[in-house]
Amino acid sequence: MFRIIRGNDPAAVEEIVTRRDRRLKQAEAVVAPILEAVRQQGDRALIEYARKLDGLRTRSVAVSPVALDKEAASLPRAFRRAVEQASAQIWEFCHIQMPRTWRKRVRPGLSVGQIVRPLDSVAAYVPGGRYPLPSTLMMTVIPAQVAGVRTISAASPSRAPVMLGVAALLGIRNFFQMGGAHAIAAFAFGTQTVPRANRIVGPGNVYVAAAKRLLAGEVGIDFVGGPTEILLIAGDGNAAWLAADMLAQAEHDVDSTAILLTDSMRLAMRVATELRRQLATLPTRAVARKALSANGAIVVTRSLGEAVEIANHFAPEHLSVPDASYLDRITSAGSVFVGPYSAEAAGDYGSGPNHVLPTGGVAALRGGLSVADYLKVITVQELNKKGLTSMAEAITTLARAEGLEGHARSVEARLS
Repeated sequence: MFRIIRGNDPAAVEEIVTRRDRRLKQAEAVVAPILEAVRQQGDRALIEYARKLDGLRTRSVAVSPVALDKEAASLPRAFRRAVEQASAQIWEFCHIQMPRTWRKRVRPGLSVGQIVRPLDSVAAYVPGGRYPLPSTLMMTVIPAQVAGVRTISAASPSRAPVMLGVAALLGIRNFFQMGGAHAIAAFAFGTQTVPRANRIVGPGNVYVAAAKRLLAGEVGIDFVGGPTEILLIAGDGNAAWLAADMLAQAEHDVDSTAILLTDSMRLAMRVATELRRQLATLPTRAVARKALSANGAIVVTRSLGEAVEIANHFAPEHLSVPDASYLDRITSAGSVFVGPYSAEAAGDYGSGPNHVLPTGGVAALRGGLSVADYLKVITVQELNKKGLTSMAEAITTLARAEGLEGHARSVEARLS
């Protein structure tokens, strides 16, 4: 069902790391013609793909505010309370995370600073192939609201009542039933129905990730994501809990990745036994079993130090470590879960930090979605004559060294 690999088998470990990028490149060839069709034909192509791939049964991908409000009114009271609690925690974290406008006098005659402005339009993409994910709707919309984005749109192939109801609770009025590459294209180019976005955020399958990678530059994206991943480091601990965390990721999708790194063969065997035991009663076992078979592994390393090195090379979306002493050595991860009670599921549903995280090694370049992804930070500088005089020699010397005489003269003209 899954493999136990020794860390001193570099080829086997590297295969886990490199397989992800191969899947993404294959998907690009599939989605490229879809993107071009939506670019050229707008709603006509969008609706055709939505009917074929998303099961759209209406004349438009747009879901009316009336339909959203109707579903919100029918949500169970306990579910509404859960949404309110999780939303409040996400709001609080985003406000703490929010960059600030500031100005500072750094020397006589020179003040510098920054002003923070929201993007005009943002689109939140929420997958919906196997499961409705209202938690992802919260994670992608609430930071935009905290940032002050004027036009917030959301899309999902799912018309599940919880999705539409949560959209209404969040105040979203631009909600579209569409998914996959055609949804990304619609937001990137704009159509007669779908407003063009400055930035598209949110997770998705390998085809969504491929579409975002191909369109990066034409539209802002958060990052190129893909199927979910978890990597756990443990020298000892509760085997049942470790196995449960692996299965929590594996049940998402058959392309999900779940890996345990340990220096203990004894723990490796105990976790393997727990995986088999828990799979037997897991309702989503058909998906989880395929994911573990294709992309799951228990890697027995020579030391936990080697496990950290492998983790940094893998740059996982989710990384679980035994305690906070590991944090100083972690250089690449989407989000880190510290200690045995920091279940990854807590991050999925409302501990506060965003659960939209980079996958496929992108965590080597950046962290997860944050309120900063919805903002423009514009730098400001103000000099008076004294400030310009104090810097004139350095400015003109550097300008002339670059052969830009006009730059130098623009300073000297003010001081002559």
